[in-house]
Amino acid sequence: MWFRQLIDRETSTYSYVLADEHTRDAVIIDPVLAQVERDLGLIADLGLRLIYALDTHLHADHVSALGALRDRLGARAVVSRHAGVGCADLAVGEGDVLRFGGHALRVLETPGHTAGCVSYVEPGAAMVFTGDALLIRGCGRTDFQGGCAHQLYRSVHDKLFALPGATLIYPGHDYHGRTATTVDEERRLNPRLGGATTVDEFAAIMSRLGLARPQQMAQALARNASCGQAIAP
Repeated sequence: MWFRQLIDRETSTYSYVLADEHTRDAVIIDPVLAQVERDLGLIADLGLRLIYALDTHLHADHVSALGALRDRLGARAVVSRHAGVGCADLAVGEGDVLRFGGHALRVLETPGHTAGCVSYVEPGAAMVFTGDALLIRGCGRTDFQGGCAHQLYRSVHDKLFALPGATLIYPGHDYHGRTATTVDEERRLNPRLGGATTVDEFAAIMSRLGLARPQQMAQALARNASCGQAIAP
């Protein structure tokens, strides 16, 4: 399988391209509209056929490129059935499978950062793409978009931490230059969710964060409800 990890440095957002090396069928996870020309160039350079463009959740910090990639390449836009948007071609839920060539992504519903978060597991390569539900030594905030600390704790412990320990975790962001981690590392070392941290302790940690709202939030949420497409005045 071909795999590329890409970054939008303004928002520290990771996007991922996965492709079957024989059929050239491909998917992209969490594409950023500001980087769409870069991503189109990579897809063209590698001779790929983009089957699916997927978001892990309704992003509040950047505008999604789902709609642009659908318009330009005919990719099917994929979001969670709980994301509350009507623009997608596929609204996925727990256990759904998205196939590209000889490979597949299995959907895990992992709400808590938002009500509509999903993670995508590639079991053949032992990879999981967690969006903001689980970051490297951290996790996404839980104070808006239907977020819930108790729900996120259960999503991580019951689903993501239940994956094999060697499974590679590829998050939606990292603000310290790190690119990946593993399930075993986060079980042991995540200061919010790992070790013996209880759900009540985690909820208390999250309640004390006091984070500012994302700078692009107003524009991003409005446009991402339309898969990143421009909103008519």
